[in-house]
Amino acid sequence: MNTEKDFSPLTPNIVRALNDKLYEKRKVAALEIEKLVREFVAQNNSTQIRHVIQILASEFALSQHPHSRKGGLIGLAACSIALGKDSGLYLKELIEPVLTCFNDSDSRLRYYACEALYNIVKVARGAVLPHFNLLFDGLSKLAADPDPNVKSGSELLDRLLKDIVTESNKFDLVAFVPLLRERIYSNNQYARQFIISWIHVLESVPDINLLDYLPEILDGLFQILGDNSKEIRRMCEVVLGEFLKEIKKTPSSVKFAEMANILVIHCQVADETKLTNDLIQLTAMTWMREFIQLAGRVMLPYSSGILTAVLPCLSYDDRKKNTKEAASACNHSLMKLVTPEDDEEEEEEKSGSTESPSREDGQPKSEADGNDMLNASQESVGLSNISFFTPTSVDRPLVTLDLDGIVQVLDRHLHDSSTGMMTRIAVLKWVYHLYIKTPRKMFRHTDSLFPMLLKTLSDESDEVILKDLEVLAEIASSPAGQTDQVGSCDSTDHKLELKVPESAKPGQQPSTGSKAVDSSPSTPSMNSYFYKFMINLLKRFSLERKLLENRGAFIIRQLCLLLHAENIFHSMADILLKEEDLKFASTMVQTLNTILLTSAELFQLRNQLKDLRTQESCTLFCCLYRSWCHNPVATVSLCFLTQNYKHAYDLIQKFGDLEVTVDFLMEVDKLVQLIESPIFTYLRLQLLDVENNPYLIKALYGLLMLLPQSQAFQLLSHRLRCVPNPELMRTVDESKYMDSKLQVASKRATHTQMDCTELLQHFDRVQSKHLEVRHQRSGRASDHPDRKLM
Repeated sequence: MNTEKDFSPLTPNIVRALNDKLYEKRKVAALEIEKLVREFVAQNNSTQIRHVIQILASEFALSQHPHSRKGGLIGLAACSIALGKDSGLYLKELIEPVLTCFNDSDSRLRYYACEALYNIVKVARGAVLPHFNLLFDGLSKLAADPDPNVKSGSELLDRLLKDIVTESNKFDLVAFVPLLRERIYSNNQYARQFIISWIHVLESVPDINLLDYLPEILDGLFQILGDNSKEIRRMCEVVLGEFLKEIKKTPSSVKFAEMANILVIHCQVADETKLTNDLIQLTAMTWMREFIQLAGRVMLPYSSGILTAVLPCLSYDDRKKNTKEAASACNHSLMKLVTPEDDEEEEEEKSGSTESPSREDGQPKSEADGNDMLNASQESVGLSNISFFTPTSVDRPLVTLDLDGIVQVLDRHLHDSSTGMMTRIAVLKWVYHLYIKTPRKMFRHTDSLFPMLLKTLSDESDEVILKDLEVLAEIASSPAGQTDQVGSCDSTDHKLELKVPESAKPGQQPSTGSKAVDSSPSTPSMNSYFYKFMINLLKRFSLERKLLENRGAFIIRQLCLLLHAENIFHSMADILLKEEDLKFASTMVQTLNTILLTSAELFQLRNQLKDLRTQESCTLFCCLYRSWCHNPVATVSLCFLTQNYKHAYDLIQKFGDLEVTVDFLMEVDKLVQLIESPIFTYLRLQLLDVENNPYLIKALYGLLMLLPQSQAFQLLSHRLRCVPNPELMRTVDESKYMDSKLQVASKRATHTQMDCTELLQHFDRVQSKHLEVRHQRSGRASDHPDRKLM
């Protein structure tokens, strides 16, 4: 440095000492400067004070010579000490050159700069707050300094600044938040620690309401929560925990909507292998749970995003038990927010026309603005592949359900083969819940959902199938599903169409009691989708024979519980009557017959058919009979069930003309076993009344003659040997006995006006077709005709 240059009012001795390489000499010069400045303060000579500061800054602190810079720093600190409380008037000139030295390559110089700034801030105290952003910016760089001495010095300065902010009530949070939002995305551990410590301090100051600005820093906090340092993660957890406590205390002042999408992002794990992501996900899910419970319907526009994040978590194992439980709570709470009011069109139209007229032209412009804050965070951690949803009504005061978005998410999870069992169950519960709460709007999506719901019947889990059947049953019985047109839901095949029976009055609105006991197929209470469901279910059984073998009985029994059994059997019999794949028709009839005769769920229907006391029961018998003709043994068992013993005998007489196969004899064997079961207790008791049930005995002897000398033959033969002699049974007044029998018979005959001859002719025609098809199949083994209705 040129010592000849005029540095007045600094003396040449002071200038030489400031440039000296020895710290002691520079310190002596600093004391001289302090003395000089005190004199100027006493004289109130601000011009000279500024001149001294300007010389120390430009000629020393910003000099090219390292020793001069060190001298300038200690000189500026001495000025501040001399100024005392008046230093606030010169803080800009004092601070800026010192902060410039924070970027110096010499670590000793950076340390001296930190020391100088400490002294300046210590004297000025609250007066430095207008310059807080500059100080914070400089400190955030020193926090990550590689030199331990510099870092130690910066920590002292940091603590001092925190004390000043805590004591003061003039902190400008609005000006500080943009800088905080920028620095919070630093990847340096020390910088992150510095940021977290400051947020923790600001959060603890009563006069500073950082909660208002939480949406701007929440994403960054979740980024820091994924840091590799355990200490930083712990600090971040504490800060987030304090924020959540504050949110619970004052939910009315919280900007839930602005933070919903941030939580949606962090509830989804981008990298399963990174353990810290589990902590992020659990914390975000915990926050989401609290948000849904505290904000209520405010969260509804974000439902599709929330479900995208929550549903996969429901299939987690015990390693992520806490996350799974939090996700389950989120799912349950969100489901409760959907109400029947969400099914009202008027509310949506009204709010759309009065509150948000711009909606017709597209989504509000604020949609893009609301996402700006998150773009940086998504890029910084590579979250571009994570689902992120913006509500359709950001700026509308009336909250509406984004049903289309929800259905899209649910449908995607059903189609995804990797979806876990518990997730699939939750998806089906959602679909069912939406059909209950918003049936009118949901039926717009039925045609797109229906094929996948049918496919789900092939699921490996019984629980999934049960829930799927509940959904399908609700679709089939909901009054909202009544349409004028009835056809297949599967657009790929228009052959499978079945019209509602003529007895069902068109336009008749089904009642809510569609599952009532007294409903009957002659006046079906199911809606148009019921027949579509039955047609497509049988089609699925036809295409997937394993499904029919393994789950067919289970599915039909459950449907009989969910819907009225009479409607199920009536509609299936009606459809099978038109079935051209006769082998499938025979197998299906055999399955239905076994269910009818053995399932506890069909107890009431069996009693209804057993007596045939009503016109409806007779109609049902005729309908079943015509389809049961696809399977001769099943037809006989139906006659046994309905006590049409003469007709059963007539059918067995025709068995001599049929092709008796091993399968046929096995079915007769099973029928004999059934006759010995509790189902046919009444039939066995009727064997005591030989005179009034001659055709029952003849029919049983007919079965006996069909059987080879097998175990079933021995069983039936032994039973028939127990039939008593009619002469020995006459122990009562014959006239009274016959009168009672005639009364029962007449009561049964009143409604049983069936053309038995026509039924037998129908049996002959159906069996002729079966014979013809078998002959064709034996001649053309490779021929598999497409399944279709006649």
